[in-house]
Amino acid sequence: MPDSLDSPTTARTQTNRARRNTGRTVLSDVAKLAGVSTATVSRVYNEPDKVSANVRERVEQAALALNWFPNAAGRALASTRSHIAGIIIPTLDDQVFASQVSGMQAAFAARGITLVLGCSNYDPAQALVQVRAMLARGVEAMAVVGEAHPPELFDALRLYRVPYAVTYAYRGDSPHTCIGFDNHAAYVEIAEHLIGLGHRSFAVCIQPTRDNDRVQARVAGIRATLERHGLAVRPEHMLEGESTIGFGRRCLRAIWQAPGERPSAIICGNDHIAIGVLREAEDLGIAIPDELSVTGFDDLEIAKELRPALTTMRVDTYEIGRLTAQHLLDVLDGKHPRHEHAGHEVHAELQLRQSTGPCRR
Repeated sequence: MPDSLDSPTTARTQTNRARRNTGRTVLSDVAKLAGVSTATVSRVYNEPDKVSANVRERVEQAALALNWFPNAAGRALASTRSHIAGIIIPTLDDQVFASQVSGMQAAFAARGITLVLGCSNYDPAQALVQVRAMLARGVEAMAVVGEAHPPELFDALRLYRVPYAVTYAYRGDSPHTCIGFDNHAAYVEIAEHLIGLGHRSFAVCIQPTRDNDRVQARVAGIRATLERHGLAVRPEHMLEGESTIGFGRRCLRAIWQAPGERPSAIICGNDHIAIGVLREAEDLGIAIPDELSVTGFDDLEIAKELRPALTTMRVDTYEIGRLTAQHLLDVLDGKHPRHEHAGHEVHAELQLRQSTGPCRR
């Protein structure tokens, strides 16, 4: 038997032949294209730990090439509906994603559709694995957070003709349907607010930029805004780390104990980091906002209860979830073409509070 997959042209020919004869690709077609037995194909999907990574990859590629849905997905496809939708979020530890899932679930539940949740832990490879698993189970629609995913993920969604949307991000020239907010523009607005207060020396405490297009856009927005005003963030004042209060505390302590000029304003990647900065400032005896202005992002409920209350950016994540589900339902109902990339921008709103003020240096 062959050790590798046939060419894409051969795969398409076999797919067309299978459809002409039976209307559907069968398990034996996948086995033949992958060069394995039908038992091995079944084992890949039912007992994957008993199959080598190389064989799993060959079978999965063959299944994608032949547009084959295994087991439960195949039965759902035969009835044309599975009444299942999926979403892949990057973490279970962030309230903003829980709120988005809640909005989606409410909209889907009203139509009798179950929402299945996957978590990638900010690992693009894991997101791809989970999307493929959901496709194998016959999901009718998918949502993924952000655009920073392997091309194979979007290829699989298109190949299986499953409508999808990118959430929590919006980019007008994106090749995908985006339902979210413009991360770049949001941080431009934050930076402009601080510059307007007279600040000229900045620090940035933000989540890791690797494999995260939303954070990359935020950092780019900050840098572009400062550059327009002839400013820049010193390398030692650009800190990346986890989305926690503890990271915010460590950031401020490191910045304040380092030699050289101290920043008069710190831009944080979310409210948790900003809260950490504020708590550490209290311990270090730093007056907020007289000595240091601090901004967050997300507008968690606690943000306005702090003293001083936190200047932050509010995004209606529940509405993002609801709009995403409604868009996908409209596509399933035939109201929008599946190839249409029109999205929906939800505007972020700056909440001005007491943690920012005029630079007094």
